[in-house]
Amino acid sequence: MQAANLYLCGTPIGNLDDVSQRLLDTLEKVDLIACEDTRRSQKLLNYFSIKTKLISYHEHNEKQRSQELIEHLKSGREIALVSDAGMPGISDPGEILVRQAVAAGVEVIPIPGPSAFLAALVVSGLDLSSFSYKGFIPRSGEKRQSFFEELALAKDTTVFYESPYRIKDTLKDLCDFSAELAARQTVVAREITKIHEQKYYGTAAELEGQLKNQEIKGEIVIVIAGRSEIKEESEGWEDLSILEHLKLLIENGMTKKQAIKKVAKLRDLPKSDVYKEAVVISVDKDKYE
Repeated sequence: MQAANLYLCGTPIGNLDDVSQRLLDTLEKVDLIACEDTRRSQKLLNYFSIKTKLISYHEHNEKQRSQELIEHLKSGREIALVSDAGMPGISDPGEILVRQAVAAGVEVIPIPGPSAFLAALVVSGLDLSSFSYKGFIPRSGEKRQSFFEELALAKDTTVFYESPYRIKDTLKDLCDFSAELAARQTVVAREITKIHEQKYYGTAAELEGQLKNQEIKGEIVIVIAGRSEIKEESEGWEDLSILEHLKLLIENGMTKKQAIKKVAKLRDLPKSDVYKEAVVISVDKDKYE
């Protein structure tokens, strides 16, 4: 028996009028709908008078449930996978099931729908010729520090999700990390497609000050411009930290040793002081000398 199709279905992220006829037709014709929260998805089905059976598929059961769903597909039962909002697999469960479906020879068919990060990108007014999507950024520790270090060197526009409870801290951390990051054009998009949709435009520093005393609720997307082109001898690197400066030079082809020497010369610092900053940078051994 030929395996049935797995449909990845994008659902509205706030405004039910964003639903497509193709999505409704798919949800109605499949044998089973796998969803993050059966109660939330049931509201969507009820609104459009769809009677298809629901089964839970969320971060706590996706490994076990994925294999179960693959067996259903192999037996000829068509399945639609939905998340609470947006596209499955984009900061929502789905990646494991899709990987297993592809390995099992199951046809995976996307039913495109709204996406909060894409919606925020297109209204940002920033360069979209190339961008990087980061999902939810780390909350604390070394991973969060590494995120800001990478962001400081990123040439492309970066978009990521943030909790309304952490948005103010994140904007402050952006500004505290370096003057260059604080000066970048940034957009905070709140409740995209919903009744209380708001978009704040400005530099990271301006938005940090603007939102500091405001109560922020709802779904948050942050979009931030990439760094301006900086050449090692030109004006502009002065706003970078020593660590950012080192990583920039290494990224542009210097060895770690050459970067330490160059930064020390440009900044008129003892090489020993620069070396202390450089010890956290990991590079291939053959690229050090």
